[in-house]
Amino acid sequence: MAYDEGLEVRIEEALAGREVTKKQMFGGLCFLDRGNMLCGIVKDGRLMLRVGKEAYESVLARPQVVKMDFTGKPMTGLVYIEPAGFEEDRDLKAWLELGLAFTGSLPDK
Repeated sequence: MAYDEGLEVRIEEALAGREVTKKQMFGGLCFLDRGNMLCGIVKDGRLMLRVGKEAYESVLARPQVVKMDFTGKPMTGLVYIEPAGFEEDRDLKAWLELGLAFTGSLPDK
């Protein structure tokens, strides 16, 4: 696999009990919350997280967070989190909860 399978397991454990599916995307693996992209694991070990446009700037101000520029142009509402930002399970879960707060506001797909 081209992504961190250990991180995949950690995300699955953190999201246990939720209606989440997985899909190969962006050269890695994405997790979908009720059909809406929530997060992903990319090749370089970073976590991709969907936070929405309203939270975007405040999330970017946090340590270990950078703009998602998959296409060479930053994608507003999506960020990369460096591995040091989610080493601890509690930190990973906090990031996922932030993403779920956004995807929870979206209709099911």
